Amino acid sequence: MTTRRDTLKGLSGLALCLATGQAPTVIRSRDVTLRVLGTHVTLHEALRRQAEADLGFRIEFTPGGSAQVLQRAATRPESFDIYEQWSNSIKVLWSTGAIQAIETQRIERWNEINDLSKTGRLTPDASIGYGDAPYRILHVQADDSLGPTPSSRASFLPYVHNVDSFGYRTDVIPAGEPYETESWAWLLDEANAGGVGLVNEPTIGIFDAALAAQSAGYVEFADIGNMTAAEVDRLFEVLIEFKQRGHFSGMWNSVPESVDYMQSGRCHIASMFSPGIAALHSQRVPVLYAAPKEGYRAWHGVMCMSSACQDAQQEAAYAFMNWWLSGWAGAFIAKQGYYISNPERSREFLTEAEWDYWYLGKPAEEALTDTAGQPFLPPGSVRRGGSYERRFSNVAVWNTVMPSYEYSLPRWHEFLLS
Repeated sequence: MTTRRDTLKGLSGLALCLATGQAPTVIRSRDVTLRVLGTHVTLHEALRRQAEADLGFRIEFTPGGSAQVLQRAATRPESFDIYEQWSNSIKVLWSTGAIQAIETQRIERWNEINDLSKTGRLTPDASIGYGDAPYRILHVQADDSLGPTPSSRASFLPYVHNVDSFGYRTDVIPAGEPYETESWAWLLDEANAGGVGLVNEPTIGIFDAALAAQSAGYVEFADIGNMTAAEVDRLFEVLIEFKQRGHFSGMWNSVPESVDYMQSGRCHIASMFSPGIAALHSQRVPVLYAAPKEGYRAWHGVMCMSSACQDAQQEAAYAFMNWWLSGWAGAFIAKQGYYISNPERSREFLTEAEWDYWYLGKPAEEALTDTAGQPFLPPGSVRRGGSYERRFSNVAVWNTVMPSYEYSLPRWHEFLLS
């Protein structure tokens, strides 16, 4: 019979193995089922199976739309152990007491996490961007607030991250030039009326819309990551007017839905996430992911621990977080077009051609496969937007919960219903 003490002992042994680079000891326990709540973006069945096999305890993934899972996490912390989404969820979860601080000394590879997560920049001259760059809300301060001063407690584990923009079908819109002609303004271009989609998430979609409205000259923001009430009102006046004219053809709630909108032709230009673009490529849909001249909307994945997570569940949660930084998972999500906060650890799990394409922005020396091992990109392909460093040197704004969030939320719903 396996006792809870046996489980804890086994999990401690696993942590030691991860720290020393040894193969993890597989733990078989009926006492632990780690419950992970998050989005379709990273909660893939292949990741769950691999983590379960490596860690030796059961893992349950519950994916959903970003607004849906955030509401559940904020109101029902007892319903999950690990929450994973984006950094714009942190202020909500921390203020509601839904998550507990992570002890950084229990993250074996904390020192490997790169400067983007800890300082906001990969290179000294990179633009940090407006809004909540992750380092600004990473550390738990002495007064229990969140801030940039390093401490021994973190509000989240920095892991997956990327920059987002919009996808567009080149059988409808001619291909533009990255960083030169591609513009957020295209989302409000009258030429695209009736074929424009936005992500239905008020802390994300508002920035795509704001970048479009500012680039098209409809609204000017003093700080797009911290809009005033007057700026919010003006933005939604513009959006509602466009919507009532039939400009928008869809508001998608999940990555699969965004793929369906673009594949079916319901939208020919829309807010998109990288896995959606990858899925469209695999279906041979002629779509490009824009590198807007104004800069990207950036996001950083956060892995948080429920305030109700204790004892063996907590040990399993730390083991799962450490597993994410151990290499295999970072290589897996690289094939979705995502980055991991300690990329060198994942490099050994990627071929040289994959590393060169995904991280360095070089042409693919050979055909590349997707996360399922299926042919994905032909030789010679070049990642749109360039290297990791170049992409993150062109950040316009980070996903953010603004001080005006409560004010903007009813305006967002008014927009949806208009």
